Amino acid sequence: MKRAGLRIITFIIVFASTLFAGDVLQHHLNGARDGSYVDAMMTYKAAAAIHRDKTFNAPLPGPVYAQPLYVEKGPSGKPVFVVATEQNIVVAIDAASGAQVWTKNLGTAVRLSRLPCGNIDPLGITGTPVIDATRRTIYVAAMTTPDGGGTKRHLIFALSLDDGSTRPGWPLDVSAIKYGGLSFNAPVQNQRGALLLNSGTLYVPYGGHYGDCGDYHGWVVAVPLDAPAKATGWATAARSGGGIWAPGGLATDGHSIFASTGNTFHAASWMGGDAIVRLGAGAAFSNDPADYFAPSNWRQLDDGDVDLGGSGPVLIDVPGAMPSRLAAALGKNGVAYLIDRDHLGGVAKGDGTHGEGVQSKKVANSQIINAAAAYTTKSGTYVVFESNGNGVGCPGRPGNLVALKIGASSPPTIDVAWCANNMGRGSPIATTTDGKSEPIVWTAGAESSNRLHAFNGDTGEVLFAGGGSDDQMTSVQHFQTPIVANGRIIVAADNRLYAFTTR
Repeated sequence: MKRAGLRIITFIIVFASTLFAGDVLQHHLNGARDGSYVDAMMTYKAAAAIHRDKTFNAPLPGPVYAQPLYVEKGPSGKPVFVVATEQNIVVAIDAASGAQVWTKNLGTAVRLSRLPCGNIDPLGITGTPVIDATRRTIYVAAMTTPDGGGTKRHLIFALSLDDGSTRPGWPLDVSAIKYGGLSFNAPVQNQRGALLLNSGTLYVPYGGHYGDCGDYHGWVVAVPLDAPAKATGWATAARSGGGIWAPGGLATDGHSIFASTGNTFHAASWMGGDAIVRLGAGAAFSNDPADYFAPSNWRQLDDGDVDLGGSGPVLIDVPGAMPSRLAAALGKNGVAYLIDRDHLGGVAKGDGTHGEGVQSKKVANSQIINAAAAYTTKSGTYVVFESNGNGVGCPGRPGNLVALKIGASSPPTIDVAWCANNMGRGSPIATTTDGKSEPIVWTAGAESSNRLHAFNGDTGEVLFAGGGSDDQMTSVQHFQTPIVANGRIIVAADNRLYAFTTR
């Protein structure tokens, strides 16, 4: 693929991720998927005193797996949160009071009893939508049924930000998409990864259901915003498997699209699974080794269901490192990989733990399934993630929230900087006051404490441990990740949107 202007594109992405203007239009804030917010109000002192804003009352028709979004100039010019639920309901919520501004039902969600396998009930909207503020349009993918479950459809909608109405020419029925000899098989496909916009095209990833039933594939559907009927797609080539299902979905550097794929079945040679894949415009794939990375032990990862698909790629730039333009990937086998995103390198030649990509290292003793975050401080560049177990090589205290420090060397290095007790699951985000100062890692303690937590991004020291009885949230799903909106941390629980304020 041609990669003209990459330095300019990289500058734009890095610049955009450090000068946070207020809107949260996509998962983890930007196409790099780093979840790195800048808010001058998010100081260490403010984090220690953060508390639930009890004037904000926003009940939701959940459960909710998708990250909430935020638009400062919403309907009538007022700020709103946009939340999508598994009931196939999209809600615009007044950012000050929590009152519903509008509600849109996209059709009946599919009950688990009518699916071949799975673990979400009902199954409607799981992947985080994306908003085009210029077009004032919300793009969202939903699984629906018109007849109570016998017929299953994956539909992609374009909704007006102002009133929730469906734009002309939408929704798109994904069942019409073909790639080579493959057709999209709606009942066995699932849509869990966040949606992505790039250069006038909407990209939507698909995988299978929990339990790996049926002949599903990893799909990326590319939908031109001005001509949705001309949508194209790419799918993994193995007989089945290779799902693209990480909650962070796809990433972009402004030019290419990067996807992480899951394990494939019955693949005698590499056929798209257990990999980081780079796609061009329209989800075109070259099959060139420069455009994919797979660990040398991909067959063992296939057999053990310990693939790279549980966490999407995070794009980072490390000045002084060689190479410096990197993609960070995390495996369910607990290995972290750094990959040169200008030349992914094909099937690697390491030992499964070391020598895979630019750098690789065992950093967790159990599965990593989350959306990692990345941030830069005065002391370096970090990637932080949540594991089902504990970090490997934690200095001092153990913990399932693990921060990796990426060394600016040739090649760059990976070291476990700190570990902490996440007091639950859930994907992290990071804040700084100016792009480097007072770094804070935030998590929502999903599926356990259901409390907000804050950690010093350089040391892992606990800054906020969940607060008192008024700060307790109801059930938070493990895919969930907080967002930052003007001095507040926002978390979507199953039946309510919570706001925590520094004021």
